Amino acid sequence: MANFKIGVMVDSFRLPIAEGVRKAAELGANGLQVYVVEGEMHPEALTPAKRADFRRLVADCGLEISALCGDLGGHGFQLPQENDWKIRRSQEIVDLAVALQAPVVTTHIGVVPADRDAPVFQNQLAVCRILGEYARERGVAFAIETGPEPAAVLCTLLDEVGSTGMGVNLDPANLVMVLNEDPVQAVYILREHIRHTHAKDGVQLQPCDPVQVYAAFAEGGIAGLNIGELFNELPLGEGEVDWDSYLAALSETGYRGYLTVEREVGANPEADIAAAVKFLHSRI
Repeated sequence: MANFKIGVMVDSFRLPIAEGVRKAAELGANGLQVYVVEGEMHPEALTPAKRADFRRLVADCGLEISALCGDLGGHGFQLPQENDWKIRRSQEIVDLAVALQAPVVTTHIGVVPADRDAPVFQNQLAVCRILGEYARERGVAFAIETGPEPAAVLCTLLDEVGSTGMGVNLDPANLVMVLNEDPVQAVYILREHIRHTHAKDGVQLQPCDPVQVYAAFAEGGIAGLNIGELFNELPLGEGEVDWDSYLAALSETGYRGYLTVEREVGANPEADIAAAVKFLHSRI
């Protein structure tokens, strides 16, 4: 088994960022991911002095930054009328990643259509090409999070983008919960594009339409969709992800990066994250 590194999504603790960084170190993580679109970590809030302070805090805790979360929400890169501001904002987040010495920026781009001639596909392709080159030139990679579309469809888009500055943040739980797709096979399909992964687990309760699900998230209508009747995120090891096979596939395909624990629900995230870190340490 490869010697993966274990990360923690700091925001999952639901604590002030500095407290979350110290908590990640206390639980035995190697690194962290942090959300930078809003709140205390967004680019305008972090003066040069604050950026230096954050780098120092992370280093003093014996950690490194596995990735920044630069998900701009809404419909991702599906809508042409949003291109200008989303490209500009994404570039600012890449610049922040350079300043914080973070190698990856994770994001959602909206559901990728299977038809490459669809206007949505073409818009996503155009934005990803621009951002992929911008990131590549600065030594950073965008990593599109899996879940809305089958791995093969996302792979088609990335092959057309054709830049090492645009890859995948493989989230196995999203694939299980929304698509009921096997994350192990997704590893083999996306193997050349994987830049970062989330360690998350879940279960699908009944088949659902990914377009409808992600539109509800984008437009704030998840209450009416009764998400809890469709799928549930669960603590690591309690869902449908076959972790032994999944980690073996990552190892076999040459991935040597982070398994970053993300816990988006639950009454006691610290306990769930601690258990997840322990679970991963027992398997790598």
